[in-house]
Order: sequence, then C-alpha cells, then structure tokens
Amino acid sequence: MTDITHLEEQIAHLTRTVDDLSDIVTRQENELAVATRRVAMLMAREAGREMDAGGSVPLADQRPPHY
Repeated sequence: MTDITHLEEQIAHLTRTVDDLSDIVTRQENELAVATRRVAMLMAREAGREMDAGGSVPLADQRPPHY
C-alpha cells in the first residue's frame, strides 16, 4: 500500500468520524434545548403553585440561607 493510499484512507475515516460526531452534537443540542424549555416550564408552574399556596417569593427565586 502506498503512502498516498494510506493517507487517503485515513482522511476518509476521519471525515466519516467528524460527520458522525457532528450528527451527535446536533442531536444533543436539540435534546438540550427541549430539556431547557421543559425545566423552565416546570419552574414557572411550580412558582405559580407556591404563589397560590400563599408564598410571597417563589422558592426558586429565594436566596439560600447561607448568603
């Protein structure tokens, strides 16, 4: 096998790996965006429940006692 052929095979392999990783990163970015929206929605829902229960400041917005 010539050096050029070997290098071409390595480039093809690395190109495929980069494409696969790019697909994975894109999928994870979409999953993270969905999870972020869901967490925001759940936090807003819980803050509403805390306010309905008579709380003054939702727990998510309160500073921890060690501050």
